Amino acid sequence: MKYYTTSDKEFTEYGRVIDIDASEIIKAAGTIEMPSEGSCYEASTAKLEALDISEYFKCEVFGELPIQVGYCWGHSTKLNALEWHKNSEVNVAVTDLVLFLGRLPEMEGDNRYNSENIKAFYIKAGEVIEVYATTLHFCPCEVSEEGFGCVVVLPEGTNVPLDGEPQDKLLFRKNKWLIAHEDNEALKARGVAAGIYGENLDVGDVLN
Repeated sequence: MKYYTTSDKEFTEYGRVIDIDASEIIKAAGTIEMPSEGSCYEASTAKLEALDISEYFKCEVFGELPIQVGYCWGHSTKLNALEWHKNSEVNVAVTDLVLFLGRLPEMEGDNRYNSENIKAFYIKAGEVIEVYATTLHFCPCEVSEEGFGCVVVLPEGTNVPLDGEPQDKLLFRKNKWLIAHEDNEALKARGVAAGIYGENLDVGDVLN
């Protein structure tokens, strides 16, 4: 594999760059302590939602829908899984990071996905991107041992536990459809369908 950047034409299939100064929210998110291992996700982070940029995201990106501004941070290097929503997601890179991205039309009819279709994108600290609803994505990957940090903006209520038992077994949380790599025993143990086959890509293999 190789990695692409947001300035490459390949990125236009997956998302777009939002030209906005995100330094204030990056500074606020950067004060959140990094875990010693593993990754963390908080769907709604009050101190991030209180910033002016959150109002911009609400009005200009999500068309005045209620939103939540959360944070994903920690340590991760592998593809591991893919998720998607019924809407775009905004990511603000607090650190340099890599996103493994795929496209929903690449899903096979039996809810299987070949990891050969994945592209890796190197997102630089400070970049703000909109990831389209048709883009498959998951936890960002670190590019240094210090870990990664990424602000995540979504419609309010996304990624919280479901109220009932859906017929669609890929619906894992509200507005979150999820498939795991066949090698990801931890997610499979939580009931996530093993839909990704092929290599469980590792960011170290991409960047080296």
